[in-house]
Formats: sequence, structure tokens, C-alpha cells
Amino acid sequence: MSTKKHSVKVLLSEEEVNKRISEMGAQITKDYQGKTVHLVCVLKGGSFFMCELAKRINLPVSLDFMSVSSYGSDTKSSGIVKIVKDLDEPLAGKDVLVVEDIVDSGRTLSYLLEMLKDRKPASLKLCTLLDKPERRVTDVKVDYTGFKIPDVFAVGYGLDYDQIYRNLPYIGEVVFDENEE
Repeated sequence: MSTKKHSVKVLLSEEEVNKRISEMGAQITKDYQGKTVHLVCVLKGGSFFMCELAKRINLPVSLDFMSVSSYGSDTKSSGIVKIVKDLDEPLAGKDVLVVEDIVDSGRTLSYLLEMLKDRKPASLKLCTLLDKPERRVTDVKVDYTGFKIPDVFAVGYGLDYDQIYRNLPYIGEVVFDENEE
């Protein structure tokens, strides 16, 4: 692990996050009344949020997982998606809610949503815990947003820095030591 010296400061407390996820669960319950919601989690980061959200949806819920990577240069997503782990179930006729930890540039998600649309779900919507609209380069419609955050390096609740901090029960901001090169 090659992490630079840093600290993590609380951006959104555990209480704020839990309250907002409960509100989102209530809204999704209302919007999908009488239906089964098929949650599709984008691994790894989305798993923490999806589990908490699913517990707060008062309807039948089914779950599936996919893992994708976008390839291009190391630091920039090309938006071309390589499926590392595809869904186990077909989406045809299902009311699908894609669950993400964060929407950033939108490139990968835009491509992914188009690909999922081709699988003929009855409906397809996007739910994210965090949204960084300042970073958006591709128009992506987010149907359910937990929090809009500034362009900071966020961790916790599934979001990581070099594979650490995913398990924080709050959303933190990584602050790098300015004395480091």
C-alpha cells in the first residue's frame, strides 16, 4: 500500500448518512409501490450503500451485482466499460435501480446505463449516495441522490483510498499532508 501521509476529516456524519438513506428508502418505496425493485449494485463501492438502502425499502427487493472497470490511461476513465463480473439474472421486464456509491465524471455510468437499457428492463433508474456534479463531463440522469458533495476525495461507506476506509460508517474527506511530495 503506497498511501501518502494524510488524515480523514468527517464530511457527513454517520447520523446524517443514516437519516438520508432512510429518506431515500421511503421515497423509493413510494415510487415503486406495488412493484418489486431489482437493485443492481456496481461493485465494490456500492455494496455498503446498497445493503443499507435495501433494508429501508418496504417492498419486495431482489439484488444482483456487477463489477466493471473502465480502461484508458491510468488516471482518466475513457468511459469504455469492461465487464469484470456480469449480472447473474436477466433484466428483461424488471424494474431496475442501479445503485452506485458516487457519480463523478459520468463516463462509465453513461456507458453502463446504455448497455443495461439494451437488456430491456421495464424501467431503469439510477441511485447514488454521493454526487459530484462539478466533475461531470457526460450527462447522466441521477434519479435518487443522497448528497451532492464538492470535488473532494471522499472515503467511507464503500468509498476507498488505496483499498482502505471502505468500512467507515460516515463519509470522510481525505486531506493530504502538504509537506509530502
